[in-house]
Amino acid sequence: MTTTTAPATAPDQASTPSAISLRGLRKHYGSVRALDGLDLEIGAGEIVALLGPNGAGKSTAMEMLVGLATPDAGEVSVLGTDPATATRIGLIGTMLQAGALLPDQSVRSMLRMLHSLQAHPMPLAEVIAQADIEGIITRKMGALSGGQAQRVRFAIALLGDPQVLLLDEPTVGMDVGARRAFWDQMRGVASTGRTVVFATHHLDEAEREAGRVIVMDRGRVVADGTGAEISAAVSGRVISLRGLTPAQVAALPGVDSADADETDARRVRALCTDSDAALAALFTGPLAGQAQDVLVSAPGLEEAFVRITDHHHEETPR
Repeated sequence: MTTTTAPATAPDQASTPSAISLRGLRKHYGSVRALDGLDLEIGAGEIVALLGPNGAGKSTAMEMLVGLATPDAGEVSVLGTDPATATRIGLIGTMLQAGALLPDQSVRSMLRMLHSLQAHPMPLAEVIAQADIEGIITRKMGALSGGQAQRVRFAIALLGDPQVLLLDEPTVGMDVGARRAFWDQMRGVASTGRTVVFATHHLDEAEREAGRVIVMDRGRVVADGTGAEISAAVSGRVISLRGLTPAQVAALPGVDSADADETDARRVRALCTDSDAALAALFTGPLAGQAQDVLVSAPGLEEAFVRITDHHHEETPR
């Protein structure tokens, strides 16, 4: 393993070209290849969504950024220092999906305890306001809903006043309203110039909230750009319609895949390699007259993600 090191003091950000630098990272768990030469540079102040199917290596990369795992080869740097030091002196704050919470403690007492351990803490009142947890501050941790617990984990990530925030599935367990409220708060946090990296399975969040989207697969980066740039790299068209089943649509010529629309179960969305052939079959073939409300559009980030990562894994990294 090779890591860059620096004194245990906050680096001069003006001389630090990257907030996060991962170079040539490799990690094996037995015969399983979790990271395969991962290279990634993220600049200070960027808001980045990290996407990838289960087993893409996202969790392993995040663990390395906070010093919970070490690479077999490669270099890891956070604001010019090694991950363990960055975590210890509060340069990086982490919101892990499975971060343990003490069920018998109140939110306030737990935050006070953790606040006292920080090298350069953010004022506790500011943490509470930024995480929007004033209404639950007196409640026991074990009595919180999934979404409320996530907001407390976010508050914990802010305690050290970090310059880099690493969020693993930050809105898991939240309903649509809570997700929107969380991102309203997050925009305020990001506006202070912090670097924010978040992993999510909600592709609409990635497309809406991130200035940059990075797609990982099989332990390396397979796409990197804005949501629009990644979507534009995928050829074909999307056909959306009612009146037919996904199986009927999938059998049409020129259709690559077809599934029920997640936002409207009555509609089917089909990714087409030849939309002209598919439309001709819809309107002149045996299914003529059955399709309703037919819409044709360019692929979005969801279709691009599916196309980029569509394969059968021979191995299953973490």
